[in-house]
Amino acid sequence: MMKKRPFVLSRLSKLIISSSFSSVASGLNIALITGSTRTSGPPTVLGPRVNTFIQTTLEDRGHTITHIDPKEFTLLQKPAFAYAPAKAPQELQECQSILQQADAYVCVTPEYNHSPSPALMNVLNHFGSSTFSFKPSAIVTYSAGQWGGTRAGVALRTTLSELGALPVSAMIHIPKAQEVINRDGSIVVTSEGNDDEERWQ
Repeated sequence: MMKKRPFVLSRLSKLIISSSFSSVASGLNIALITGSTRTSGPPTVLGPRVNTFIQTTLEDRGHTITHIDPKEFTLLQKPAFAYAPAKAPQELQECQSILQQADAYVCVTPEYNHSPSPALMNVLNHFGSSTFSFKPSAIVTYSAGQWGGTRAGVALRTTLSELGALPVSAMIHIPKAQEVINRDGSIVVTSEGNDDEERWQ
């Protein structure tokens, strides 16, 4: 009996791009905001492989990706907009500049208690809506289980909308990510067919 494949979105980049990003433009500057800070298991650390897959897929389509790493942020004490002009910490100013110059945003998050990653929320809460300037965003969630972080994605839509980073209607959920994405971010090719990698593109 053929093993049932977990449902995954096989046209990741097409959904991200055609929904709003690149049907009218190519070579966009995209800020990839990730939400995983884990470095060891158990359970299996999935964030780096998912992040690599997303970044590689978009870069292969001609886009420039800048990774916003939550590990580079301290716990929020004061948001960027609460500082006088040019008085925010240098690192915060640099990140704000990256976000302001981006054409679009992709947020990648695991699910914690039906919510987005606290690390991702910490990054977003450092900035106000003027930083994002009503540019489109896409949501990617993942998990080791069967739901793929769906509830985290639904919750994240509200935050992104409030920030003016308007989320496209399609969300990307990757359940059982450890079974479909290798550690290096490449697609797991099964013995059931050789079209796996092509289907993901």
